[in-house]
Amino acid sequence: MDFVSPSKRAMDLIRKIGDKVSESNEPIENFSLNDAFSLQIFEELVRRGVISAGKYAWDSESKVYLNVNLTLEGWEQFEQEKRGELKGNYGFIAMQFNDPELDPFITNIVKPKIKSGFGYDLVDMRDVAQAGLIDNIMRVQIRDAAFVIVDLTHDNHGAYWEAGYAEGLGKPVVYICERTKFENSASHFDTNHCTTITWSKDNSEGFMNELIATLRRSLDDSS
Repeated sequence: MDFVSPSKRAMDLIRKIGDKVSESNEPIENFSLNDAFSLQIFEELVRRGVISAGKYAWDSESKVYLNVNLTLEGWEQFEQEKRGELKGNYGFIAMQFNDPELDPFITNIVKPKIKSGFGYDLVDMRDVAQAGLIDNIMRVQIRDAAFVIVDLTHDNHGAYWEAGYAEGLGKPVVYICERTKFENSASHFDTNHCTTITWSKDNSEGFMNELIATLRRSLDDSS
């Protein structure tokens, strides 16, 4: 199982509780926690006054808390996360998958260089595959990202949608496109006026320098 940071697990719990309570307008009568890590984070959030919980009992596999809800502070965090005001320590890339040139370029060059040169992980939907409706998972990943990179090489409709969603949340969005494609046909008119960094596998170093510099400016990172 991939490591999940304590801060991400904490936000997952806040989101899960907030979503359930929002549906019913009632505290969660029985809230089960069946792994030690989640239980530890949950109880820390209770101690910090982010989650409220009543008595607990044990069943065969889980610790079950009664009458679980968010406190006012918890609801503030929940609403901030919903509006995309909280940001994680990663960026999200929207792109078309299974392209024989783009896939290795992103995997072998862009992701490692952003990690080593900027300190952020860069993830796409294949990195965060999990059970559930893919559209909701994608929204959460974009909502919690520090920035979003959108590759326009293939005029992928999904990538344009993800860009619009991120822009609507006020996330820094950086557009990239394969150089020859961009020179021949640019991108859709809704984005062709936006700054777009063109990439070529023959000049990856120049592209990465420009991309990281743009990300630093977008996040007001002068380090």
